Amino acid sequence: MMRRPTLPLLRARGVSLIELLVGIVVAMAAVLVIMQMFRMAEGMRRSTAGGDDAQTTGAIALSLLQRDLRQAGQGLMNPQMLGCALTLPNTNTVPLLAPLLINPAGIPAGDANTDVLLVSYGAGDSSPEGSLISAQPTATSYAVTAPLSFQVTDRIIITTPTRAFPCTLNLTGLTAAPAGGLISVQTAVASASNGVVFNLGPAPRFIAYAVRGARLTACDFMAQNCTSSDAANWTEVADNIVSLRALYAQDTAAPRNGRVGVYNQTTPTMSAATSWCALTRIVGVSLTLVARNRQPEKDNVAASAPTWSGQASAPISLGGSDATKYRYKTFETTIPLRNTPGANEPAFLSC
Repeated sequence: MMRRPTLPLLRARGVSLIELLVGIVVAMAAVLVIMQMFRMAEGMRRSTAGGDDAQTTGAIALSLLQRDLRQAGQGLMNPQMLGCALTLPNTNTVPLLAPLLINPAGIPAGDANTDVLLVSYGAGDSSPEGSLISAQPTATSYAVTAPLSFQVTDRIIITTPTRAFPCTLNLTGLTAAPAGGLISVQTAVASASNGVVFNLGPAPRFIAYAVRGARLTACDFMAQNCTSSDAANWTEVADNIVSLRALYAQDTAAPRNGRVGVYNQTTPTMSAATSWCALTRIVGVSLTLVARNRQPEKDNVAASAPTWSGQASAPISLGGSDATKYRYKTFETTIPLRNTPGANEPAFLSC
């Protein structure tokens, strides 16, 4: 019996080493393309989100500043007070009573090439011209024309009939509710008959704004010692605000007409009893804020610092070795001071 010859076993076939290497290379190329596309998309997302973040932060910070600046000077524009220093109940001293001061003496500067603002205003129920003191029966009690416009929680300023120079006033409070046409105060002023009591309400504001460590910060003289740069005294208002610049809008006409004649940073010098008059010529403020996105870019995206209309007097300087890696948004506005006396008000015609 003859046997049929056996066929050789077919060799098992699989993936060769060369095919495996080719597959790995193709997969790596695909991964690189995907990662590059992801990197580009993520960079675009960060840029867009960073720009939106700077837009939102700057808008909120500017809105908060505008809120205070629109109230600046309320209850403080009388010649008997304007231009005086003011000692507060916590022994802090406001260097100069004015609606707005740019870089006031005594308040430490913020980041390099940024400005400090001091905004002051009250919120009393009495007339802004105050209540006349008709008599001073005792050292701490005064007979005033409108005693019922005062409350125990109000903060008041007492002035004498004549103004001295230089002058320092006291912010004080009442010891009890008005009774019998009299108000009794915590800190008295002698010889105040025919003087005036000014009511600033229960919560007057003497608030300083400064950029510190790329943050817009605020310090209220009523609560903190604003003559110190200690971080504990300065509350963060908005993060990633890198510049605050400001110019006075001053009326230079003779007689005054309430219109802006010049923009500058020159604070009137209090050198005589009539110097308060120059403070009434500050009719507004030109203001700019510069906000940046939270995270720096990998590449340089800011070739130079932003500019604004006050560039010649107060240029914007960003500083820092990585400043060019951030995107910035500039907010610029001019805010009128609503409580500045009008050109035709008799008490200020001489100004």
